[in-house]
Amino acid sequence: MTNKAQILSTTVEQNPQNTSKKPLLGVNVDHVATLRQARGVSYPSPLDAALLCEKAGADGITIHLREDRRHIQDADVHEIAKQLTTRMNLEMAATTEMLEIARQVKPYWVCLVPEKRAELTTEGGLDVAGQLASLTDYVSQLQAAGIKVSLFIDPEDTQIAAAVNCGADAIELHTGSYAEAGLAGNTDKADVELKRIKNAVTTAKRMDSKMLVNAGHGLTRDNVNAIAQIEGIYELNIGHALIADALFVGMEQAVMMMKAAMHQ
Repeated sequence: MTNKAQILSTTVEQNPQNTSKKPLLGVNVDHVATLRQARGVSYPSPLDAALLCEKAGADGITIHLREDRRHIQDADVHEIAKQLTTRMNLEMAATTEMLEIARQVKPYWVCLVPEKRAELTTEGGLDVAGQLASLTDYVSQLQAAGIKVSLFIDPEDTQIAAAVNCGADAIELHTGSYAEAGLAGNTDKADVELKRIKNAVTTAKRMDSKMLVNAGHGLTRDNVNAIAQIEGIYELNIGHALIADALFVGMEQAVMMMKAAMHQ
């Protein structure tokens, strides 16, 4: 991360309560790399996409370096880290290999996620409660390297408590069940999941008022506003739907449209 980016990131994080009441927008550019990898060529560039997103008002850039390297590659991580002027959020599994990469790159945030080779995308939250000791050690090693750590979890009290206990700086609530219910036209289920997410935010703030609460997965311009209106959510991380919109309207316009949907 550049010195300029570090200064900007520090300024943002000094306002952890996000008193504007408007969540920040982190844009995931993984699927720009997915398109590139489909042909095994050098374009389109995730770096170029990230810079366009920043220009359009994105508050941070998320990339997921998966163990199978299906989209983002190691070189992307290093290149993007050098040129961002906002904050990099590096999603990764809690492995020895990824720990070493994070120590080298020093992203502002690392978000630890579960990872299965056969899945198309992350299917659920990290089981923090089931691996509390190992994750506590892993989180502390990242923090010792000057990296803030978020844990991608389902909106469950047990997982929130475990995230607090292992010393994470933030959690990211998995919104996939809410999004899937909406896509299926099941409004009753969507309402139940929305309430579940709201309760999780309240629980997290009660357990640790300093912990940042983010959310993401499956969010679109059609369903994002209800999540963005939840008091206490700091940032939303959105990728697939935004990149899909960009195919038709361009990257910068897609970012602006998503922010408008969040804050309408």
